[in-house]
Amino acid sequence: MLEIKKEYSSYVNKTFRLPEEIINRLEKEAEDNNTSLNKVIIQCLEYAIQGLKSD
Repeated sequence: MLEIKKEYSSYVNKTFRLPEEIINRLEKEAEDNNTSLNKVIIQCLEYAIQGLKSD
């Protein structure tokens, strides 16, 4: 299960375009966990990367 963490070390700025529906769901998750949208997105990406099959 995805657990939202509160801290990270360093950051790099990038720009991504995401569907509005996904942004709305992520913003709700951030609000429900009293954290930033950025932190929720990072956690989701980490979770997805861990789930990738490696060859």
